[in-house]
Amino acid sequence: MRHAAMLVARGGRTVAVEAQTARISGLQSRSFPNTHALAREVDLLLVIGGDGTILRVVGDLDGLGTPILGINAGRLGFLTAVSSTDLSAALQKLWKNDFTIEGRPLIRATGKCKGKRLEMTALNEIVISHGAVSRVIELDVRVNGGMLTRYRGDGLIVSSPTGSTAYSLSAGGPIISPAADVFAITPICAHALSNRSVIISLDSIVEVKLVSEEMETIVAADGQLLSSLNAGDAITIQRSRKVANMVQLGDASFFETVRHKLNWSGSSV
Repeated sequence: MRHAAMLVARGGRTVAVEAQTARISGLQSRSFPNTHALAREVDLLLVIGGDGTILRVVGDLDGLGTPILGINAGRLGFLTAVSSTDLSAALQKLWKNDFTIEGRPLIRATGKCKGKRLEMTALNEIVISHGAVSRVIELDVRVNGGMLTRYRGDGLIVSSPTGSTAYSLSAGGPIISPAADVFAITPICAHALSNRSVIISLDSIVEVKLVSEEMETIVAADGQLLSSLNAGDAITIQRSRKVANMVQLGDASFFETVRHKLNWSGSSV
C-alpha cells in the first residue's frame, strides 16, 4: 500500500485512503472513515488484494459508480486488472488515458425469508444452498413467471456475466464474456444428469422457491450470508439498476485473462 501511494504521489496525483487502511499501513495521507465516504471524494479507487477484496469494496460502494482498478495481490484474480508487480507500468497507462471503464451489471435479490424482508445486490452471484448438513434440497425455479424446472441437489447459483468465472465455473457453468447481457442459472451437484446451466436474458426475472421441508437452506450474495430460508420462502433475482465500474488497461482482453488464469495449455498464443 505504501508503495502504491508513493507511485500515485510521484505521478502528481493526490492520495487519499480509508481510515483503517491508513492505520494498518502507517500512511499520513488524507483519510476517510469508510470506503463509501472515500469513493465519494476521489476519481479512482485502487483496490489491492484478490477478488474477495474487490467484491467487498463493490458491496460497500452500493452502486456509487466510482471506477475501480483492481491490483492483484492474491491468487487467481479474475476481477483484478493488473498484478501488483506491474503497478508502476499500469499507473503510467492511467496517466496517459490508455484505459477503458467497463460498467459491470449488479444483480439484485429480494424476498421474504422467515418473515423478514431481504434485499441485497451482488456483482458475481446469488447462491441458494443447503446449510451445514449436506443433504439434498428442492428448489422450484421460474423465469418471467413461467416454470423452468424443479432442481434437486446441493443448491443453485444465479450468476451475472462477471460471476461466470467464479463459483458458477467451479460448479460446471459456462464462461461468459462480461459484455454479454445474460444470467447463468447453474445447479450445484444436481441429482439429474440432464440438469445443466441455463442461459437467460439479463432482463429476465428469476424466482427461486424453497420446496424442501425442515431442511436448513441459506441464501448468500457474493459469499456473504444473507439469511436462512423456510419452506415456501421465495427469492426474486433480477438485474439491478446499479453497476460496478471496472477499469481495464490498454488493450487488455477478457479472453487473454481467461487463457492466462486458467492455464489453457491448448492455446497457440
